[in-house]
Amino acid sequence: MRRIPVSPYLLLVLTTLFWSGNFVIGRAVRLEVPPIGLAFWRWALALAILLPFSWRLLVRHWPLIRAHLPLLVIMGILGVTNFNTFVYLGLQTTTATNAVLLLSTTPVIIVGLSRLLHHEPVRPRQLLGIVLSLGGVLAIIARGDPRVLAGLSLAAGDLWVLAAVLSWALYSVLLQRRPAGLDPLAFLVFTIVAGVVTLAPFYLWESATGAVVRPSLVTLATVGYVAVFASILAFIFWNRAVAEVGPNRAGQFIHLIPVFGTLLSVVFLDERLHAYHLAGIVLIVAGIRLTTTRR
Repeated sequence: MRRIPVSPYLLLVLTTLFWSGNFVIGRAVRLEVPPIGLAFWRWALALAILLPFSWRLLVRHWPLIRAHLPLLVIMGILGVTNFNTFVYLGLQTTTATNAVLLLSTTPVIIVGLSRLLHHEPVRPRQLLGIVLSLGGVLAIIARGDPRVLAGLSLAAGDLWVLAAVLSWALYSVLLQRRPAGLDPLAFLVFTIVAGVVTLAPFYLWESATGAVVRPSLVTLATVGYVAVFASILAFIFWNRAVAEVGPNRAGQFIHLIPVFGTLLSVVFLDERLHAYHLAGIVLIVAGIRLTTTRR
């Protein structure tokens, strides 16, 4: 697969932009589209789009895939089966605010897992950047009032989102163990296959309970967006960026999700931009800048 020279940091910015829309949509359609059904059809459509362009790569790289089958299946479960399904399940009973707040712990967990599994050093500059960005996230969520944070309560959905965070952090760290020589598109498609196969029995169970995905304009638009932007493009961008800059630096960009969520709300929902939004954005950008610069 021929690579186009693009900055990994631009890819990370686009990834978080696409995921911001995914969080908003997942919360908005929770009463119309069942969570496991949304996750299943999201990845089934993504697989249908990618397979015609990748099946030859899968055949060519099958000996390498087979040699690392357990690792690749685990990564498919962590990144495809678990992450988005757990987020959609969580958004059934928790707020988007709580979900974003929990998601903002991802960079810290990635750093911890990188240290535990790969013995990567944690530099003071890196920790300071994480703290600054996390402070910016809290400023946006609290709307400039610390009492808002004190009033947040945990719901059952928060545990699902936390499980999604842990799953994604482990997937991101394991990307460093991706077999050398395995084409990125072949890797992505195989992990999607593993994820869809694992999701299938849970989707059938959900459908048997009466929670069925019914075709409509909203359903088609939702599945189309999350399949193309939040799945195919976001995963291609994320996987490539992590390979270039490492999981610790890449994880810091997760903090951009509340920034994009705020800006999207201003543009599409006519919400107002307040001083605490600007303060939070400045802190997040400063933290990312501090983490991603070498000196």
